[in-house]
Order: sequence, then C-alpha cells, then structure tokens
Amino acid sequence: MVVAAVLPAPTANASSGVWRDVVVTGRSADGAARAVSAAGGRVLASLPVVHGVAAKLPQDATLSREWVVTPQRELGVASVPAAAAGTAVSTVRGTLGLPVNGNEGSGVTVAVVDTGIADVPDLSGKVRHRVDVTGTGGGDGFGHGTFMAGLIAGSGAASGGAYRGVAPAAKLVDVKVADAQGRTDLITVLRGLQWVSEHAHEVQVLNLALSSDSPLPYQIDPLAQGLEALWRRGVTVVVPAGNTGPNTGTVTSPGNDPVLLTAGGLVESSTANRGDDVVGTWSGRGPTWQAHSKPDLVAPGGHMVSLRSPGSVVDRSNPQARIGNGYLRGSGTSMATAVTAGVVAAAIAVQPKLRPDSVKNLLTGTTYTAAGLTRAAGAGAGGLDAARVLAAAPGWRATKSEVQYDRDTDAIVRDAPRWAELEKAVLDRNGAAATSAWNKLSPASRDWATRSWAQLDPAARSWATQSWAVRSWAGAGGEWAARSWAARSWAARSWASGTWTARSWAGADWAARSWAARSWAQADWTAARSWAGDSWAARSWAARSWASDQWSARSWSWLLQP
Repeated sequence: MVVAAVLPAPTANASSGVWRDVVVTGRSADGAARAVSAAGGRVLASLPVVHGVAAKLPQDATLSREWVVTPQRELGVASVPAAAAGTAVSTVRGTLGLPVNGNEGSGVTVAVVDTGIADVPDLSGKVRHRVDVTGTGGGDGFGHGTFMAGLIAGSGAASGGAYRGVAPAAKLVDVKVADAQGRTDLITVLRGLQWVSEHAHEVQVLNLALSSDSPLPYQIDPLAQGLEALWRRGVTVVVPAGNTGPNTGTVTSPGNDPVLLTAGGLVESSTANRGDDVVGTWSGRGPTWQAHSKPDLVAPGGHMVSLRSPGSVVDRSNPQARIGNGYLRGSGTSMATAVTAGVVAAAIAVQPKLRPDSVKNLLTGTTYTAAGLTRAAGAGAGGLDAARVLAAAPGWRATKSEVQYDRDTDAIVRDAPRWAELEKAVLDRNGAAATSAWNKLSPASRDWATRSWAQLDPAARSWATQSWAVRSWAGAGGEWAARSWAARSWAARSWASGTWTARSWAGADWAARSWAARSWAQADWTAARSWAGDSWAARSWAARSWASDQWSARSWSWLLQP
C-alpha cells in the first residue's frame, strides 16, 4: 500500500498570516513549483498529470499570467439515499443483456478512485494494488468504493452468483481518495490521479464516481484536465452525470467534460424488459453550462444491489437497505458509472486494441431507446446495451474523425515548442514574433488550425461572447483574470489536448461550442467587446486568414492591441 505523506503547514505569511490551498497549473510541474516558491508559497505535491502542483500560497500572493491558480474544493460521492426496505431490486445483468453466469473482463484492470475497497469474499484476489493518498489507512470506512467495486467486478460468491458484477473477471486497483465520512477534495483526488498516471500502463479503465459543483470551465479545471490526460494515455475514464436532476443544466463536474464518458442513471422498474426503463429523476441532465450535450448515455443506477463494507458509515446508516449478509441496495449515477465502467472493461477484454475514443463511440453507437429513454428525457444516446457492445467490439474500427483526430494530435504534439513560441509572442503582443512562430509550424498543424477556425460561424461566436466574455468569475479569486485564461488556452499542451476529441461526438456542435469556448472567448487582452460584432465576422476567421502568407505583423495586430 502506498501512503502519501502528510506535509506540515508552512509558517504563516508575515504580511497576512493567512494561507490558502490551491492547485497551480500551466506549462509544467517544475515551472509551477518555481512560481509558487517565488510567490512565498510552499509546494505540497507535484502533479505532472496536470502540469502543475498542489500548494499553499499566502492569501495575498499573486502569480504571473501564465499560471492558473485553482482554489481547493470539496468533492462528494454521486449517490442518493438508499431505497426503503421492500423496494424491488435491480436486474442489471438482464437489462444489459448479459448472461447470468458470464465471466467478462478478463485481462483488464479498472482503477476505482473512491473511498477504498473492503476485503470481502466477492472481491477475493481481485485487487491488484491498494493506494491510499488520504493517510487514513486502508479499507473502506465509508462504504461507497466497495459498492462500486462490486458492480464492476464482484464475483457474486456470497449470493450464489445472483449479484454478480458486470465484468467479474476484471482486476481492480483501489485508489483511496476519501476518508471514512466520504469526504475528499480536489488536491487529494489529483494525487490519486497522479498515481494512476504513473501506472497508466497497468490500467485500462478508470471509474471516478465523484462529483462537484465546479465554477470553472472544464478547459482549465484541473480535475477535468487530469482525467483528459489519462484519456490521452489510453485510459477510458467514466464519470457520473451527478444526482441533481431532473432539471436541465444539472450535470456536475467532471461529467461536463465533452471528452470523458459521462453516465446518467436509468431505473429498470425491476424488470429486464427495456420498454419500461426511464431516466432516474435524480440523474443530472444537460446541456451543460458550456452548452455541451450530456450525459453520453444512461446505465442502470436505480435500486442497485452491490457489496457492503461491513461496519462502514453507509452500512450502519442504512440497515433497511441490507440484502442478506453481504449486500446493500442503493441508487445514483455513481452506480451507473460503475456499471458503465464494467461494460467498458468487458469490451476491451474482447477487443484490446480499442482506444478511449473508439470505446466511447462503441458504447454510444449501440444503445437502445425506449419511451422514457430519449435525449429530451436526459438519456443522451440511450440505454447502455452490453450485449450489442460485446457483439460489435471485435470488428469495431475507428471512425474517420477519430483517425483525423489522431493525425492532428500527433502533428500538434510534434509542434509543441512552436505552439509555445506562438503563445508567448501573442501574450507579449509581438506581431513580428507571432508571424515568425506561425510560419515555423508544420503544414499539418497549420492545416488543423485552418480547418478548425474555418468551421466557426457567427452564431458560435455570438454564443461564445455571451457565455464567456461577460462572466464575472465572482468568488473564484483574482487568478481567474482573463489573462490567465488566455495564457492557459494558448499553451502548447492545451492545443494538443484531447478536448478536440469532442468533435467526434458532436459534429458541428464541436465547431460551434468547444473550440469557441476553449481558446478565445475569455481573452481579455483585447477586451470582451473586441470579440463581439464585426470582430467576430465570419470573414475574419476564414481559412485564408490562417494561411501562412497572411500572418504578417499586420495580421496579428488585432490580437496585439492594448
């Protein structure tokens, strides 16, 4: 077991005596550490997975515009109170189309980033690693992580196979990020993700059934960016839509990230007949506040039966939800997330060459619909159909957009130093240097930029202006000044980000929203008004405007105005 050291707090700052816990992200973890030290702060943990560090900063400390400083925040498990005694229970394997005694998931490892996993019979021999970044010791004092683990890979040993998991042959990694009260925070979760990043070659799927009400766009939220980094490394990340439904706009973070696979929850009405399935009233609905359609699909999440962690908070608080000696009943998008992660593991076991993008397309492209499982009802693409997923997986091929995404990403990654040079020139308002940097980019990178920008239309630009430029960022701290947003959005790693995968799922919606929101709308270095009206005219962004011979110092002048 890995136990993270608990660092003592630094001596109080002489000027204010007040410290704040933050995550500082930017170009690199080492650079962030130096920036923190220069500001009189102290690094608590290096987090290369987000190109940053966890740190303590003096309350009045400020960092230069190239760094984004994210305040510490709490995260919670995405479950709802357990069902009352006598409530009918899930028929999850039947609803998914899986045989009762199947043994799916062989050769695949799922990281369960949660409250820990208890040592119970249904999970005997299944946990490959136990990692504790909380410093509270092993086990599962709360009971949530064990429940997730059972849905993913439980053997059903204590129930004669009745409550078998979705991928019972899969292995698990227990990444404990929450204490016995189910409490955790951004920094602790990022430390858990850092461990997964360092062992990504051993993990194919990550289940993160936690959520928060982040005020940040996913493009600069360290949690979303850490999960995207794992996605780009080949780890399929499954996250919940959250339990604040049924109103629209209730999908929580990180489920709002268009790259990740977001699961909403359906209620099976206690039958394997899919015609009576409905979206749970508690399941978060999109669109997100950044106008992305979420969740991606829905999976069984109501009245689910899974493993007890004996003596845990959940176990002691819900005696009426116990089933036999080893199981509990509960509901929430956490459960739907775990079920989806299990199906992902089963699909990868059938076709190990599947990458996260293809996995997402596979699952969303094989769903089923019902009267209560429409997109308007909050079901995304529909209900998860494991039988169709596993039947299609052996012959599944990457889509044209996925292939193009891979080519684009490869080109942008190769050009990372040149993109960084371009970023610096724009932020320094140096038109000649910006033109020079643009001309150094490879033809493939310039082609990507041309195609991306040419797709924008006036409606998209109007949406971006209204949704981003006018946001006050109240309460988020001075670090959310637009200059920091601009610096981060232009960073080379941001250009190469898997966020561009979003176009694979949304078609024109990607061009209209993800790109516009990601890189330009909050650019205060020209002031919000510069992005409205004729400054956003379609001709300004036509492909010819991105041609290398157009990027003279004069062409950059609109970007470099004071």
